[in-house]
Amino acid sequence: MKNIVFIENNRPVTDSLTVADVFGKEHRNVLADIENQIRKLIEAGEREWGLLNFQQTQYQHPQNKQWYPKYNLTEDAFAIVVMSYITPEAMKMKVRFLEEFKRMREQIKNNITPIDDRTVRIALLKTAQDHEERLEYTELHLLQINQRVEEIDRKVEEQITLESGEQRKVQKSIARRIYEIESDQKIRNEYFRQLHREIHDRWAVASYKDVRRNELDGLLKYIEAWKPRQIA
Repeated sequence: MKNIVFIENNRPVTDSLTVADVFGKEHRNVLADIENQIRKLIEAGEREWGLLNFQQTQYQHPQNKQWYPKYNLTEDAFAIVVMSYITPEAMKMKVRFLEEFKRMREQIKNNITPIDDRTVRIALLKTAQDHEERLEYTELHLLQINQRVEEIDRKVEEQITLESGEQRKVQKSIARRIYEIESDQKIRNEYFRQLHREIHDRWAVASYKDVRRNELDGLLKYIEAWKPRQIA
């Protein structure tokens, strides 16, 4: 089997083809997982981090000689993509990958010439007594990556605006409040304008539809307690 981690531009990387092969997945599904994570990074304002850690490139199919897209992944990018692969066999593969990333980093640090798979296997056998220590390091690293993913997901959630059902809920709440406090249609129209304007100003949005989802409860409470200004 080819090396699962290799050196490119003086840093250790793997690629989407290798991930698909080792984890027994279709390459197109791995590409979809990667692109989903890249979208999340962009939505979280982490575009630059994504560009540094996910490198889109190409490979030539050995049979039809056509060129197809693939991604090179740094260690952190790899960990983010495979975080959801949680079968026992997948966990073994994650440990194997991270050990190889560590070995490649040391190889770069010490300026060591790449060695073949047989030599790698012998070296791993000779250092089997260090397995528990390496496993603890791997678990800690996975925990740190998981915290990073949770932080990115939280940033994305903070930027998501109201869905259509939530927009209708706000619209009904506004109408219900106006009709509770005024029966005259002409005055109602003015109150509608007042309330919409206050929402725009208070939440710094062009429309209540642009209010973020995590602020929905606060918006509904504000509408329920809203009182109109006196009309001149």
